[in-house]
Amino acid sequence: MNTRANTSLAFMKMHGLGNDFVVVDARARSFDLTQNQITAIAHRQKGVGFDQLAVIETSTDADAHLVFYNADGSTSAACGNATRCIARYLMDETGTDSLTLTTDRGTLYARDAGNDLTSVNMGQPQLAWHEVPLAREMDTLELPIDGAPTATGMGNPHCTFFVADAEAVDLSVFGATHEHHVLYPERTNVQVAQVVGDNHIRMRVWERGVGITLASGSSSCATAVAAHRRGLTGRKVQIDLDGGTIWIDWRDDGVWMTGKTEHVMSGEFTTAFLERAK
Repeated sequence: MNTRANTSLAFMKMHGLGNDFVVVDARARSFDLTQNQITAIAHRQKGVGFDQLAVIETSTDADAHLVFYNADGSTSAACGNATRCIARYLMDETGTDSLTLTTDRGTLYARDAGNDLTSVNMGQPQLAWHEVPLAREMDTLELPIDGAPTATGMGNPHCTFFVADAEAVDLSVFGATHEHHVLYPERTNVQVAQVVGDNHIRMRVWERGVGITLASGSSSCATAVAAHRRGLTGRKVQIDLDGGTIWIDWRDDGVWMTGKTEHVMSGEFTTAFLERAK
């Protein structure tokens, strides 16, 4: 049923390395949220606040189907850290150590990696210009943009700049400018990445439709792929983000990402809040 005046809406707050999510389990109850309601929930003072809203739905082909929304109400086909958080939640719920999830990105596989770590296979990267997508045909390894960034698709578009000092970049300006670059018709996530050691990267993230975030799973995957394509690292790397460390391994079967997750709280949006936000 749809969200109505006499119904409230249960939710969970989760995060992966500070990349935070509101998660709604819609397997037992379907619902509709308007864009205004999504942005109201995302407000960090007047709502709960999130980088992405994730909805768990039933699936006939997998353990669950996931749908993702950005803080501005736009949709995203992929969200790596949210997928890891939900995978951990579902594995704890069922007592299993592996499961399959479907998204608009495709079918993703998750497993318990031990030591409170959760791994998700984000699938193979999209390296052709039309897959990212870009506005016209070009080499995705070095784009004709100042800094020669690399374009990668991970179910959502990415633009990775390799820099000498990631801390020196004013990401609030740099990210906002490049998110809307004309070469990216669907806008893009922006990363500034610094190789700090052998297979070791320091990265900061500007997420499309969100802004600066403490971490991003799909951005981490895209950066690891770009670094290997450019000969800067091997296929298995450690990436240090503002919110913590994630490990990426680009294997023959896809890009695996591994890191910690946390279920912070559970709550309920009141009827009055949902009605005002419409």
